[in-house]
Amino acid sequence: MNVSAKHGGKALAIALTAVLALLSCGAVATEESPTVNAPLGDSNYSTEQHDGILTGQADEPLAETELSAPIAEALAQLLALEVKGRAPKTGYSRDEFGPTWTDAVDVDGGRNGCDTRNDILRRDLVDLVIKPGSNGCSVLAGTLHDPYTGRQISFVRGQGTSSDVHIDHVVALSDAWQKGAQQWDPSKRQNFANDPRNLLAVDGSANQQKSDGDAATWLPPHRAFRCSMVAIQVDVKTTYGLWVTRAERDAIERVLNNCGSSGPQLPGTVPPMMPELEATIEPDTKPAQAPSNVYYKNCTAAREAGAAPIYAGQPGYRSELDRDGDGVACE
Repeated sequence: MNVSAKHGGKALAIALTAVLALLSCGAVATEESPTVNAPLGDSNYSTEQHDGILTGQADEPLAETELSAPIAEALAQLLALEVKGRAPKTGYSRDEFGPTWTDAVDVDGGRNGCDTRNDILRRDLVDLVIKPGSNGCSVLAGTLHDPYTGRQISFVRGQGTSSDVHIDHVVALSDAWQKGAQQWDPSKRQNFANDPRNLLAVDGSANQQKSDGDAATWLPPHRAFRCSMVAIQVDVKTTYGLWVTRAERDAIERVLNNCGSSGPQLPGTVPPMMPELEATIEPDTKPAQAPSNVYYKNCTAAREAGAAPIYAGQPGYRSELDRDGDGVACE
């Protein structure tokens, strides 16, 4: 036998044995601790263990809820609004927007023979009782499903109760003044203050909390209405050419992007007069005599003193300041 061939065959056998041993060890290692190489730059890639096995598969992207057409439109309108800082509040007063709740305006419900406050009460309340002899205009009682709090409020006109329901400017007059309205002529400001598209009957205490805040500083506690509120603000600011601050725009955008497929509830049009709902017997809503030790010459003086609005029975109330006789003076 050739010695070199014999030794060569033995060496080959030893080498093959070593290779098989290495392959066997590698197989065990692969079963016990698999290695997963995630694609670079793929943030959706998951190495999460499912049932003891690392899948090594890319997760499906989270499905985005498609926005409703009205919300998408509101977003487009929002992004088209001018973004600027607030102008000074210098010169602002409620009187700059004309007589309170005047009917002498060229907007929906204007010149219909009924003041704006009662127009909105008739629109937003249910189970209405209308004052006899008011030509179907003046609301004595009704029920409000309040959009800001989600509460149900029983409204009765009169001392101590009229303040339960306020008519809110969704875009506050002061906010409008600081974002373009001070450049308007008096007629446009008066129309703005009485435009039903910017008015809602709401819970009085919630409206006081809102004050003249925008979406960056106040949103209604009733979360289901937040999409509607900011959509109304965008619609009003688009219609009247008002601007938004950056913080306000960002806040509105956040709300709208979380609205999903639901659409906003925008204010409806002013309903016609409702003489058929006039009460057969008028309730006694005559206000009690207010204390005589407080006197305001006019509503401007009351507002400057921080007392407006003044409700029947409160110091400073007198019928001369209550133009529509609803128990609320200097609204």
